Amino acid sequence: MPVEEFVAGWISGAVGLVLGHPFDTVKVRLQTQTTYRGIADCMVRIYRHESLLGFFKGMSFPVASIAVVNSVLFGVYSNALLLLTATSHQERRAQPPSYMHIFLAGCTGGFLQAYFLAPFDLIKVRLQNQTEPRAQPGSPRPRYQGPMHCAASIFQEEGPRGLFRGAWALTLRDTPTLGIYFITYEGLCHQYTPEGQNPSSATVLVAGGFAGIASWVTATPLDVIKSRMQMDGLRGKVYRGVLDCMVSSVRQEGVGVFLRGLTINSARAFPVNAVTFLSYEYLLRWWG
Repeated sequence: MPVEEFVAGWISGAVGLVLGHPFDTVKVRLQTQTTYRGIADCMVRIYRHESLLGFFKGMSFPVASIAVVNSVLFGVYSNALLLLTATSHQERRAQPPSYMHIFLAGCTGGFLQAYFLAPFDLIKVRLQNQTEPRAQPGSPRPRYQGPMHCAASIFQEEGPRGLFRGAWALTLRDTPTLGIYFITYEGLCHQYTPEGQNPSSATVLVAGGFAGIASWVTATPLDVIKSRMQMDGLRGKVYRGVLDCMVSSVRQEGVGVFLRGLTINSARAFPVNAVTFLSYEYLLRWWG
């Protein structure tokens, strides 16, 4: 398997993560806490109570783990397409793969990514939900002192399976969603690129941005469920599974609960995924 796709996925994913993490923190708070009146209220309260650094809670661990997670997604996707079509990344511009092949390769990447992502995402969400300001003399200490302490605490209090809390919802979220993600990207690139040529930077940016929006529109309902199940361990075991979480959430908050975080997810998705795909394409061309 070519290694370049894995390395390009790692670097491009890290760039996108740093750009999008503050928005992700707001999204997670809105999905798991009911104290905020909306995006603006959440952002103002985070800034006032926790300073600018509050938006970056839980970021260090994803940056470290993105080497595994994003390289798995892009590497598996590209190599699955190679197996399905027998064409390399550069050759696909002259011989575009079918949308079925793109979808299957994207689903495969999404399924395997979810397996690697689950513990890292759990720790990120737990840290993002800590509302305590930075440690000051006499102030209460947050439950988790950092990503490693969070991982060790979950392991000790909830057992090894605790680190995979919400993993099934994450897999259901990512498997079809990433098929749609890559279909949108490849489809827009193909439509607006002359035959046999590489897409321009503008095309890559627009296609990557719309791919991000399309995937998050699809993913948000299960993203809400995933985040709630990940926080479940802190409140005692409340949900018996994905379906129970969905039914309980609808009963308590109505069907609109599935759209929590959709606006900020979509706003974040365009710039983050535009930059991610641009970095990915340029790295592969540079190495090619």
